[in-house]
Amino acid sequence: MKLYHTGFQIIKTPDLTIGRKNADFGPGFYLSDNEEFSRRWAREKSGFTTNLNTYEFSPDGLNIKNLSRDEEWFDYITSNRFDKPDKFSSYDVIIGPIANDIIFETWGLLTSGLVEKTQALQALNLGPHYTQIVMKTEKTLSSLHFLDAVEIPSTEIASYKEKLHKEEEKFQEEFVKVLNIE
Repeated sequence: MKLYHTGFQIIKTPDLTIGRKNADFGPGFYLSDNEEFSRRWAREKSGFTTNLNTYEFSPDGLNIKNLSRDEEWFDYITSNRFDKPDKFSSYDVIIGPIANDIIFETWGLLTSGLVEKTQALQALNLGPHYTQIVMKTEKTLSSLHFLDAVEIPSTEIASYKEKLHKEEEKFQEEFVKVLNIE
């Protein structure tokens, strides 16, 4: 299976310790199985090139946890975003949906009693569904083989940024409807 990672470096040997500790699925090396999504995720940084790294991945012999956009997924992401102990630390790989950017707002509405958990989960299911694949253990690195890296041009990044802005506007309209916010 081919996997992709976008960043400012060519990463031939992934490092599990680099990156945010409070990301969706906790610390690890984040990838996607969707090349277009990986390109959409691209950002620019002055003095750096933006690269799409491509890998071949063989999951044989790995302990893999698959998540869906449900209560277990929501609770896991919330726990990780608040830097709690990783309840799935026994897994080598976590595969599941990427949380949209309103997870904290939704969690705040839920914990304040303004919405029910079913409404919160409904809101988090809005918008496109993309999968993230997170390598959590050193064992996974021997199953991940670097293939190549290509630079993502500024024009492509700008084009995706415009598309994402339009999607975000549509998402906000749907979010308001689901939560009955006037």
